[in-house]
Amino acid sequence: MLDPADPFPVPPQGKKLVRKAYRRDFQERDALIRNHDSWKFERRQHFEEQGSPSRDAFRRGDWEEALQLLNERREDLLALTREDERRGSFFHRVRVVETPLTPYMRWELHSLRIRAECGERIRVVGVEKVAALEKVDLLPEVVILGGRTLYHVLYTTTGVPDGAVRYTDPDFIASWEKYIRSLYEAGEDVISYFDHQ
Repeated sequence: MLDPADPFPVPPQGKKLVRKAYRRDFQERDALIRNHDSWKFERRQHFEEQGSPSRDAFRRGDWEEALQLLNERREDLLALTREDERRGSFFHRVRVVETPLTPYMRWELHSLRIRAECGERIRVVGVEKVAALEKVDLLPEVVILGGRTLYHVLYTTTGVPDGAVRYTDPDFIASWEKYIRSLYEAGEDVISYFDHQ
């Protein structure tokens, strides 16, 4: 569950979804969105990506193959951008980055740069931007779809995806959307950030 010590009061009606149910629920709800943006807040500095050939190559130490596989996704990413434009609904991502970079973050920044080059709206913020709200624990991973659904995305202690808790309370979603939007506005474009690293 979201940390009750944070400034976003947690509504009682969150529904826990196992990983497969979360992916299905996400896809169904995302497909219905029109003319309202979506938001993602990423805080953890390490994940164990599942189903990513590029990430698998990186884990094996094959950096060249990892980058090649990321580049091979460009057409699919461009198609997603065209679909966002058609629906009038854009996906915005805020990525918290700590230094020194973890090995995962070195790989992910390459992935995010390619996504941005293909039209995804991605900004980076330093840990100092969220520190005031992390007196007790790190902020959670959050995805908001079209202002109607908020997912607190769950991971195991080693960073393996572990489903999500779904919330539909409008006030709760609005408070998180406002916060993520403010970070996005204060953040640096991921391409610019990447170029001076």
